[in-house]
Amino acid sequence: MNHQTDIEAAVFRRLLKHLDDNKDVQNIDLMILADFCRNCLSKWMVAEAEARGVELSYEQAREKVYGMPYEEWKQQYQTKATPEQLAALEARQKSK
Repeated sequence: MNHQTDIEAAVFRRLLKHLDDNKDVQNIDLMILADFCRNCLSKWMVAEAEARGVELSYEQAREKVYGMPYEEWKQQYQTKATPEQLAALEARQKSK
């Protein structure tokens, strides 16, 4: 039994639950603070599946990360980015 993999999988599930419990935290906020968001997690999931020869579409990965179809999550929880958020994201991207 690989305890490391089990622990990492449990931590990932906990991260997804934490994001699900905090839907008010917008993806742009995550991008500003941590330079990744729910969509990034979805893309990473697709890339890791592909690396292992497993077929997983981006939309399927998004549904796993968001806990529902992305369009449904977007309609229910996504808010319009404020000018301040857009400026902060642009500053973050320029600082790379």
